[in-house]
Amino acid sequence: MSIKTILVPLEDCDATASMLETAWLAAEQFGCYVEGLYIKRALSGVVVADIGGYAVATADLVESFEEEDRQRAQRVRARFEDFARGKGATPGGGASSKTGVSTTWYDDNDPGDAAAGMHARLFDLTVVGRPVSGLSAPATSTLETILFESGRPILIAPPAVPATLQGTVVISWNGSTETARTIAHAMPFLAAAKRVVVLSVEGVMVPGPTAAEVARYLRHGGVAAEEREVAAGNHSGGEAVLAEAADLGASLLIKGAYTHSRLRQMIFGGATSHILAAAELPVLMAH
Repeated sequence: MSIKTILVPLEDCDATASMLETAWLAAEQFGCYVEGLYIKRALSGVVVADIGGYAVATADLVESFEEEDRQRAQRVRARFEDFARGKGATPGGGASSKTGVSTTWYDDNDPGDAAAGMHARLFDLTVVGRPVSGLSAPATSTLETILFESGRPILIAPPAVPATLQGTVVISWNGSTETARTIAHAMPFLAAAKRVVVLSVEGVMVPGPTAAEVARYLRHGGVAAEEREVAAGNHSGGEAVLAEAADLGASLLIKGAYTHSRLRQMIFGGATSHILAAAELPVLMAH
């Protein structure tokens, strides 16, 4: 499995800088083609009440919304192309002689997260931003739609720009099929890592192989992995994973998404939900 194509679905938000830099770290590492895409928003909430009490969108409001959206799309495209030029890649041109990365902007008139999720099926990896409370950032719905609709892995950019993806890589292992599938997608990152730690947290495992067995499997594949088991203590599983990743100085976390149903995660919480809300390092996820 290789990574040669990366999609970056963008909005006009605070997370754009970290998303672009995170995508570029991966693109330089693997010599990728990178495509930018503006997430066009559908007209919603732009309504008034008519005499009969029904909510209707007026022509003026629709026109105003569409014009504002066109302006946002232009700003996002300009930011993507300026970023690419600054890195030595000409948008729409050939690969940079320095990095081997090529970039293009994709114009799509279909609105909504679903359109981005379907387009992401064409790519080896999609870079998304982590939703951050109180900041202008991508919606959780965007991340989840691409995660579940693309059938491909996502790389979640943290709020702050990361320095590297090739230092210590931590695999949050819980025995699940979702995490096993994510490890398969993550093999290019694992092969390039300086250190790989298969981390398990006592009490949050599902029936499946142990962390030691996963590490042994990876070593057979040429990845010098080591295992580590920790106790959650007074922390949740997600808190324990992020704390251990921080102690290890991890540059990337590998995590299977939503071992339990999304509804259960929403009601009771869970490791995936906590990591999506609090991770300060890039996270590679698949389902």
